[in-house]
Amino acid sequence: MSLLIVILGVLALLLLILVFKLNALMALVLVALGIGVAEGMTVSEALASVQKGMGDTLGSLALILGFGAMLGNLVSESGAAQRITYGLIRRFGIGNLQWAMVLTGFVVGLPMFYNAGFVILVPLVFAVAASARLSLLYVGIPMAAALSVTHGFLPPHPGPTAIAVIFGADITLTLLYGLVLAVPAIVVAGPLFSRTLGRYKTAPPENLFKVRELTEAEMPGYGVSMFTALVPIALMTIAAVLGLLLPVGSGLREFFNFIGDPVMALLLSVLVAIYTLGLRRGRSMADIMKVMTDAVASIAMILLIIGAGGALKQVLVDSGVGSDITALVSGTNLSPLFLAWLITALLRVCLGSATVASITGAGIVVPLLAGTGVSPELMVLSVGAGSLMFSHVNDPGFWMFKEYFGLTLPQTIATWSVMETIISVMGLLGVLLLEQII
Repeated sequence: MSLLIVILGVLALLLLILVFKLNALMALVLVALGIGVAEGMTVSEALASVQKGMGDTLGSLALILGFGAMLGNLVSESGAAQRITYGLIRRFGIGNLQWAMVLTGFVVGLPMFYNAGFVILVPLVFAVAASARLSLLYVGIPMAAALSVTHGFLPPHPGPTAIAVIFGADITLTLLYGLVLAVPAIVVAGPLFSRTLGRYKTAPPENLFKVRELTEAEMPGYGVSMFTALVPIALMTIAAVLGLLLPVGSGLREFFNFIGDPVMALLLSVLVAIYTLGLRRGRSMADIMKVMTDAVASIAMILLIIGAGGALKQVLVDSGVGSDITALVSGTNLSPLFLAWLITALLRVCLGSATVASITGAGIVVPLLAGTGVSPELMVLSVGAGSLMFSHVNDPGFWMFKEYFGLTLPQTIATWSVMETIISVMGLLGVLLLEQII
């Protein structure tokens, strides 16, 4: 009966979001309360569980996402993202433009939300394609694939970071495993897949990008731009590697565990960016603070939706559904990693939002950890991969890609949707392979 209630709850969530167009935050809270009461909790107990789930999730995420948004906005608004793109293209040359766009999407995407990264980079895709006389899809798909992978697999993005908190996974270790999975997923879904799309013709709107690009003098240097964007990833990666190599109690390990903690890594990165992309270039502190304030305001709803996903997870745990799910899975031969991917993929196809699908999927499958002993870091990546499955008409990213590149609906499905599916399946295969190694 408990599992039936969860299934009905998920269906109710779909109904509220897709049919009644209710905001995901409100829908998640209402469904969490409804499941709690239906599972036998009193209204007060269900409400307390919702509040605890919101608090526990946001307590560890708010600073990470806030600092990440600040860094992303500074990298974007200062022209550092534009400089990184042009610098990589010059270094790779026209013959290797696809790989330049992959690295551009990867580097710019690390500290930035997908939509923001896409909007920043798509004008450059048009400029590069025009100057090199190449197909827009040939240049654009590698960039989009890199952005999508960083969004779905790698902390400090909202989805992977929130899932890591829900599963109690080590964020830096998740980042390290995620980087291992990211490379083959991007290569297959980006440069290799884009070379099969020559038959599709794009028809973007005329005069689409007449906005002013920053001049050479207005942009920061390539070295400082790349350095600033990579600071948080470098700190977290070094901490993860030293955690594997050095013994417990080592002073060096403890030091890097401190500065490599996601909160500290991002805080230090923002401080570095304030100087390298702001003060050093003659900008006032008031101007820099406005950029950072605007960044935090832009993620307010995302934070609340993630918190609501944590509330749903807490209700599922407190109501005792977890034991039923664990009992069901223990009687099957299916891998918990595959089940986590499958449940999240179904939610993604139905809901559209990768973040909502990943948070909801994590809440449903979190009991599998206790019953199977599977790596929580691999569970994070499995859910993250599932959250990218087959983006279609209920996903804003689908329409963004369609309209910017001037594709028909069938063409967008054959390009964007298939690209997302390749990333998702590659992620699943990578997770299953890593399970055999670690």
